[in-house]
Amino acid sequence: MARPKDQAKRRDELVAAAARAIRARGLAGLRVRDVAEEAGLSAGSVSYYYPDLDDLLFELHRDAVDRFYWARAHAAEAEGDPVRRLVRLVDAGLPAGEGDPLGRVLYEMHVHAARNPAHAVLMTALWDREVSLYSAALAHGRDTGVFKLRSPAADIAANAVALEDAYGLHLAGRNTSLSAARTRELLLGYLAAETGRDLGQA
Repeated sequence: MARPKDQAKRRDELVAAAARAIRARGLAGLRVRDVAEEAGLSAGSVSYYYPDLDDLLFELHRDAVDRFYWARAHAAEAEGDPVRRLVRLVDAGLPAGEGDPLGRVLYEMHVHAARNPAHAVLMTALWDREVSLYSAALAHGRDTGVFKLRSPAADIAANAVALEDAYGLHLAGRNTSLSAARTRELLLGYLAAETGRDLGQA
């Protein structure tokens, strides 16, 4: 029997392999065999660690949520200036383009949430945490006199996250009428209007 440390490492490897398989093939119709090929293992080996494929997908979704959130949180915490902090949040939240690997996994898994309550909980938790990040950044700017908010911070934050998700979905879907640069410009424009500060040069 493998030692617990080795088992944890193998599980991490399988989560990474599942992410690669989804990026290559999509989530619809994903098979244990697809994950096994990405991991360089037999399908039986994958099933040994994850007898139910959805257990593996849940671990992948949870890992993607945590990595995405903490990358954003650290980006914001590293910046003390309210304007630059807000811009950092935008840059850490929008996908770099349709090829953004983490963004692609999250969008695929979020669609899965419509059919699976456990995945819906993860999607909801990420939404709440992202809205909280924006709310804190906006409140900090307001309290220091840098921002003059037109709406409650929580409302601006919710709209910002919703815009990120919508633009990100179009980028992931290869909408040729939008680019990563254009979506950034549009989101910063919305936040500039709501905060009373030009965010384009930050």
